Amino acid sequence: MSEAPEFALVPLDRLRGHEEHDPQKVDELIAELRRTGVFSDPIWVARGTWVILNGHHRVEALRRLGLKRIPAWILDYNGEAVDVERWAPGPPIAKDEVVRRARQGRPFPPKTTRHRLRVDLPLRSVPLSELAA
Repeated sequence: MSEAPEFALVPLDRLRGHEEHDPQKVDELIAELRRTGVFSDPIWVARGTWVILNGHHRVEALRRLGLKRIPAWILDYNGEAVDVERWAPGPPIAKDEVVRRARQGRPFPPKTTRHRLRVDLPLRSVPLSELAA
């Protein structure tokens, strides 16, 4: 049985990426965050490994803004609630390969993997001021 998703403000320095990010997309997110002052779309993180499943661009945007934490849903990656696909055609990608790439520091290109959830998660708006410490 899968563990239920858990919401937390996660230290950015704990996270491991498995995909590169597009600098232009990060610039757009930074502009939006500065305009709104609110972070409202928590990233998804694998419980235990701290691998980013969804949100590489948002993580980089907060890093560049000098913030220390990010709103995240912590998920049981090996459970049935999380599926991994590709954005573009190609051979399947196993969850183990996602984790291995993150641990080895060998990221996929941006938008290679597409993680899907079989559960609905609510948006959680957090003021940027709460992410500084």
